[in-house]
Amino acid sequence: MAEIALLDQDTIDKIAAGEVIERPSSVVKELVENSIDAGATAITIEIKDGGISLIRITDNGCGIEKQQVSLAFLRHSTSKIKSVEDLLTVSSLGFRGEALSSIAAVAQVELITKTVPDLTGVRYVTEGSVEKEKEEIGAPDGTTILVHNLFYNTPARRKFLKSPQTEAGYISALAERLALSRPDISFKLIVNNQTKLHTSGNSNIRDVIYQIYGRDITSSLITADFQNEQFSVTGFIGKPAVSRGNRNFENYFINGRYIRSSLLAKSIEDAYKGFLMQHQYPFCVLYFTFGKEQLDINVHPSKMEIRFYGQEEIYQELFRCIRRCLMDQEHIRKASLNSENGSRETAKASEKKENFPEPFEKKRLEQLRNSIKKDSPYEPKYPQKDRVLSNPVSQKQQENTAAKHTQSQSSAAIQKQLPGDAVQKQPEYVQEELVYEGKFLSEQAKQQHRIIGQLFSTYWLVEYDEKLFIIDQHAAHEKVLFEKTIHSLKDREYTTQMLSPPTILTLDNQEEQALAALKQQLTALGFEIEPFGGREYAICGVPDNLFGLDTRQILLEILGSCEEIQKAKTPELVLEKIASMSCRAAVKGNHILNRQEVKSLIDELLKLENPYFCPHGRPTIISMDKYELEKKFKRII
Repeated sequence: MAEIALLDQDTIDKIAAGEVIERPSSVVKELVENSIDAGATAITIEIKDGGISLIRITDNGCGIEKQQVSLAFLRHSTSKIKSVEDLLTVSSLGFRGEALSSIAAVAQVELITKTVPDLTGVRYVTEGSVEKEKEEIGAPDGTTILVHNLFYNTPARRKFLKSPQTEAGYISALAERLALSRPDISFKLIVNNQTKLHTSGNSNIRDVIYQIYGRDITSSLITADFQNEQFSVTGFIGKPAVSRGNRNFENYFINGRYIRSSLLAKSIEDAYKGFLMQHQYPFCVLYFTFGKEQLDINVHPSKMEIRFYGQEEIYQELFRCIRRCLMDQEHIRKASLNSENGSRETAKASEKKENFPEPFEKKRLEQLRNSIKKDSPYEPKYPQKDRVLSNPVSQKQQENTAAKHTQSQSSAAIQKQLPGDAVQKQPEYVQEELVYEGKFLSEQAKQQHRIIGQLFSTYWLVEYDEKLFIIDQHAAHEKVLFEKTIHSLKDREYTTQMLSPPTILTLDNQEEQALAALKQQLTALGFEIEPFGGREYAICGVPDNLFGLDTRQILLEILGSCEEIQKAKTPELVLEKIASMSCRAAVKGNHILNRQEVKSLIDELLKLENPYFCPHGRPTIISMDKYELEKKFKRII
């Protein structure tokens, strides 16, 4: 047996550093969280070579007292907690006291700090946890930390880092999350001497979202505001039109901390079912407040994972909150004939990186904004919860168009005086939120519909409120059939239709196990399935509303989803599978309908809770403004 020996301090420090410092973004996270805990209102992050050669964090926080600087670099030295009992009530972002110690173990670190009462600051230099220099120095209030040559003394760790561009991407994503988590703090990110992000710190979440994600997403926000006995949540969710193919746009903050949570993700994504296509994920920036007794944040050194108490109740309450927010909106996508919109995504990339003005410019620009508002007959109102989603009023689209045109003229005269930043962009995206004052699918609106005709034997054109609405007859009929089937199955408004002769189905071992597991549910829904010898089964009866469809395929799809159904512990997935199969009876494209059939289809859509998307997430209706058409025909220049 090998001899047991105590590790030397250098090895212990490097092992500890490996648990906390994974890559340059880990250093940035730890140091910026320390700056936030120090009460900073402005934080600058500067990196070179992806943070490998240089990371500089500068803040205007409270600073570190001279006699405590050396102590701050020792392991488990912290001002956040004093005893184990404090772990139950800790509210700061960092509290383990490992950040500076871990960073100093694997890098060359220089710290310059000054507290407000002190006349001078202190400069402290350490390499590989070894103190090199400590001296008094003139410095502004706050702290600056420079981290040079990360992993210089652990080459094995360094060679596993990604390219500088990739590491810079991780830091950029982190900076964006930090800016979203604290809109009251001004964050600045400089990459290789270029400013990539600069937020104002004015506490306006919309401004931060606009700065990071651009106009398109900011114009598609839905306000979320909910509170119950367990938690409260505020922030924004995105309209279905701004969905993405991954979860990168899902942002959750609990008590000010960015976290990852499969529970919250599942609740929100399930609430979007029926609004998004498969494998699409929503945009959200949500701020949760939980009581400290409901959370366990001390799960992992990165503190990005969290445990909840009462998970089922949290899931259900959040699901209902998000669902209500979505149901309150009219989700008709606006199509545009403007060729300039084709480059919107390209323009967004540059727009979202625009800088805010320097502090001495703020007062002058505020005066300019006020003068614009006085000249403009259309003053945008937000937040969105102030909107009233009502039926159309007598005011016409011409008045809205004129208002927009007048405002653009009054703004243009002053725009030349402004520096090249995003100050005057905000009124534009706020206006886009107010496109729909009335609902196309309402009883009052239906009286004013003018059905123009059918296009390509697939799409129906309807004029209403100086807009052109285009209905996909297949998607709309799919949605109607899906909802009808769901309700009839839930309410047991069906009978079993016997098959003669029965449909014989051969199942493999897994499918047989799935049939045994779901037999009770299938029987309750109206299926009659009997053994037919060996691995063959006879489908003798099906729910009457599925009669005439491919019974074999319906049952195989349900059995194939058995694991998913059991994992979710809900019979809803069985109903959805059956209902989605019933959609195959929907009228197809290239099928000519008469006007009365289209009117009946619109009547059916009126009765639905969510008529704007088919069961697969495709839109059933899109719209186009008269204004867009007139621009295309050069009636408006």
